[in-house]
Amino acid sequence: MLTFSRGILPRCRSAFPSEGIGTDTANTSLREQRAVKLGLGVMTMRLLHLADLHLGWVPRFLGDKEGERQRERDSLLARAVDYALDPAHGIGLVLIAGDLFESHTPPKDLAAQVLQELRRLEAAGVKVVTVPGNHDEITYPNSVYREMAGDWPGVLVQNPRPQLVAVVPVGGEDCYLYSLAYTGGLTPTAQPLADFPRLEAPGWHLGVFHGSLDWSAGDRSLPLSSEGLGRARYHYVALGHLHRHRVVALPSGPAVYAGAVEPKGFDDPGVGFFTVVTLAPEGATIEKVAAGARRVRVERVDAGLFATPAELESRLESFADGEALTRIVLTGTANFPLSADRLAERLASRFYYLEVEDETTTLNPDLLVAWAREPTIRGLFVRRLQERMARAETARERQVIARALLNGLASLRAGGEGETRPEAF
Repeated sequence: MLTFSRGILPRCRSAFPSEGIGTDTANTSLREQRAVKLGLGVMTMRLLHLADLHLGWVPRFLGDKEGERQRERDSLLARAVDYALDPAHGIGLVLIAGDLFESHTPPKDLAAQVLQELRRLEAAGVKVVTVPGNHDEITYPNSVYREMAGDWPGVLVQNPRPQLVAVVPVGGEDCYLYSLAYTGGLTPTAQPLADFPRLEAPGWHLGVFHGSLDWSAGDRSLPLSSEGLGRARYHYVALGHLHRHRVVALPSGPAVYAGAVEPKGFDDPGVGFFTVVTLAPEGATIEKVAAGARRVRVERVDAGLFATPAELESRLESFADGEALTRIVLTGTANFPLSADRLAERLASRFYYLEVEDETTTLNPDLLVAWAREPTIRGLFVRRLQERMARAETARERQVIARALLNGLASLRAGGEGETRPEAF
């Protein structure tokens, strides 16, 4: 759990002085003094910050588990709403900072399910704000946000430039919400956005943006200036676009990337938790709440530590996991030919999903010398590949030959032909 006090770095005590606040508050607590200075009551507000759910994404790499996994991912919003509606959690506001959908034209039934979940929040009095992202961009005439704008529960951000989009009461305080929806041709992106509005009014002031903070990956990444956001003095800035969790300290409150909760795959593993924020006069507290997301697991194994294929396979089997997406990367110098695909196929039943990647270097040189001396098909194959390796002129060519040597030896071993004498053919 991270705690941010206003105007200073994380984990430090706030530096608001008690002097000059007024004689009528001279005997109040320090917390009340801070609240008066900020124009707030002494009540706290709790919010759920979501971003990059990418509902509708299809995990095609999972084969026969594709449909099951897609339904599991698409249930994420329902899980988040269940959390927000639990009275024990005290959530008064849900912010969705972009890329709720994988595309701007999600399946109709999925869009209907999303509206149903958001209506659950609305019916319970929990305020909800939805900001379009770059995957589910509002730019297009057939965008789900244009076609369903009239029925969208809560606040749907549609303006192409930063502005105050709503004032909503949450927990006895007015909450001022500032945002924009990136719209191609209308949202200025030549320079990072640095001019953000803020009313001088008592209450919470929150920014909600889907963009890239202090880096740019093109117009649709919506570059944002942390310096500009700092000048706006928002108490909290909810960000989307970056799929990993990140917290940036600003003068009046943190800017936070919630991160993608559910993984897409090994290169996009998700964070696995909901970002829950408690705002109080002394600052923001950020909690990471387990969201029941599918785990991603990557293990690296030095194949050179094993004398036989059976020993290596036994080690890989020890990672058996019926719940996680698992990738095992083989490294080092193998003492025998191996096939990553065959290993994955043999072990697949022990895993929810398994990939085996071969990053081993060429075979043990001493072993190759011994095999090259054999009067067998394996020996003949090794000698010919060694001759080609000696003639290779580029590193790329040598790499291709080395991989061919490894794959060929693995195939010979699988076919039982490695030790057959060539004279027999």
